Amino acid sequence: MTLFIVIFILLLLALFGAPLFTLILSVSILGFTAQEIDLTVIPIELYRLTNTPLLLALPLFTFSGYIMSASNTSARLVKLSSALLGWLPAQLILVTLLSSALFTAFTGATGVTIVALGALLYPALKQSGFSEQYSLGLVTTSGSLGLLLPPSLPLILYVVVVQQMDLGQNISIKDAFLAGILPTLLMISVLFLWGIWQTGKNPSTIKAVTGNKVNGREILSSIRDSIWEIPLPFIVLGGIFSGIFAISEAAAITALYIIIVEVFIYKEVSIKQLPDIIIDSMTMIGGILMILACALAMTNYLIDAEIPILLFQWIQTHIDSQITFLILLNIFLLILGAILDIFSAIVIMSPIIVPVAMSFGIHPVHLGIIFLANMQLGYLTPPVGMNLFIASYRFKKPITEIYQSTIVMMLLLLGCVLVITYVPALSLFFI
Repeated sequence: MTLFIVIFILLLLALFGAPLFTLILSVSILGFTAQEIDLTVIPIELYRLTNTPLLLALPLFTFSGYIMSASNTSARLVKLSSALLGWLPAQLILVTLLSSALFTAFTGATGVTIVALGALLYPALKQSGFSEQYSLGLVTTSGSLGLLLPPSLPLILYVVVVQQMDLGQNISIKDAFLAGILPTLLMISVLFLWGIWQTGKNPSTIKAVTGNKVNGREILSSIRDSIWEIPLPFIVLGGIFSGIFAISEAAAITALYIIIVEVFIYKEVSIKQLPDIIIDSMTMIGGILMILACALAMTNYLIDAEIPILLFQWIQTHIDSQITFLILLNIFLLILGAILDIFSAIVIMSPIIVPVAMSFGIHPVHLGIIFLANMQLGYLTPPVGMNLFIASYRFKKPITEIYQSTIVMMLLLLGCVLVITYVPALSLFFI
């Protein structure tokens, strides 16, 4: 009876807007108190978190992403992609998909992609002859791509959480980065082929899906404009995958490089803006770290209370196959992605889901890709997918119109998520 009263009070506090970390921490405190365990385990958990070397990459990559969002990087990225891919059929569709995925990967925020690139791509798509509904749906859907690509913040956070658990199986950020490449290419390819087929049926868009002649002057101009930003992915990712940099070192190099390029070379971000950017980015990452610390404390309580063991025993009783477990996991994660932000979902649910999934023979890296692919799709899931509301606000369109424009692409991405889930080789191919 007491347990139900506590749960009711916590849900009531959540309903009235209590911060998420306070609710998680309350569960930990109440649980440890009920088990007569000294509450010093909570600050010990906080200290253990600070000793995680990988954790340093989160604030540095976040800071870099905020600087890029404040500059004209998005405009240069679109111009460069358009110049290089202009000879391909439906090049503007591919430009939208690729530039959105890359921008999301480096900024770590899908909503920022819709706001920053939407202003460039949405009018360009309409002017090229694509319907308003298709243009709106493509820009909104593309904003959720890129969360599986390095240096994705959610991927880094997932690895941080899993490394805190005693799983008996190592998981590295390099493996997680490699695992997200093919699944992302699958989603981009499916949306690209759908765009060619869909728009090719409409006479008004025949010209838009036909490739243009290679324009050497435009390519050189776009490369010259982006000459300082083009080396960034090669330096950072090349350093990580070759073993020259640790992930934290790569994050530090990225932050320093971005400051030099955007502040002192392009001069699009002034030195006076840096304190505000630092405050905004560190406020965001501080919230994530607070939730993470409290969630890890709650995880210790759940382990002491043998909740994962009880959950595993219940699942073994009612679920007898990996396929059935994955079906239920997909449904659960889609719902979770629609109602909870991706960072909170990772730190709260990963410690519970990972041990159970591993008991069914699912590799933790593959599980991370499944987790994030579902959460990425959750941003587009009606009625409360976050990107749907951001697009509605950004383009000043009714939310029902956003639903209609994205529903088919969301279903296509759902098919991709199912392939990612049931074909582990797609995620583990490079590992």
